[in-house]
Amino acid sequence: MFVQSELGEDATGHDWFHVDRVRRNALYINEQEKSGDPFIIEMAALLHDIPDEKLNETTETGEAKLDEFLKTIELSKDEIQQIKKIIASISFKGGRKVKLDSIEAKIVQDADRLDAIGAIGIARVFAYGGKKGQQIYDPSYQIREEMTIEEYRKGKSTSIHHFYEKLLKLKDLLNTETAKKMAEGRHQMMEIFLEQFYQEWNGQS
Repeated sequence: MFVQSELGEDATGHDWFHVDRVRRNALYINEQEKSGDPFIIEMAALLHDIPDEKLNETTETGEAKLDEFLKTIELSKDEIQQIKKIIASISFKGGRKVKLDSIEAKIVQDADRLDAIGAIGIARVFAYGGKKGQQIYDPSYQIREEMTIEEYRKGKSTSIHHFYEKLLKLKDLLNTETAKKMAEGRHQMMEIFLEQFYQEWNGQS
């Protein structure tokens, strides 16, 4: 399968298993919300990381890869347009609010964000940080509140700081009631982890 061959061995937390979890989360939300086109949702979920600039040499390289694949399957122009629009609009990008104009986009974004929090989110943040050469934690760093996309992607930070710069914000940025319910336990898991982390860091546990 195309996505498996492209992302199968990715070590940043954007591997095939991540994609499949997002797909399953998205279809579950779709089923619970009883809204949106499940085919468009599943296709966008499966392909959402293919053009990601983090995983390609350039943004253009990733977009070209997605375009080439979409030409190989039987889809209408409208379906291709919907899938590409969803993929282009759901990224966090430093916390910037992008208006999502379809329930399909809201569901895929929620599914992707759910996989960034909780126990799996904790594992993924350290996988990504290690791959990118980030430290686990340095208390002298400041939490970055306002960032350009360039600063968010390339600025100096640590894996623990990433919880405050992104992961802990995601629960309140979800679109659907189903995703909000799913996020509650995952968010709590991260808060418990951070409390334990600081206790151990400070020699208190």
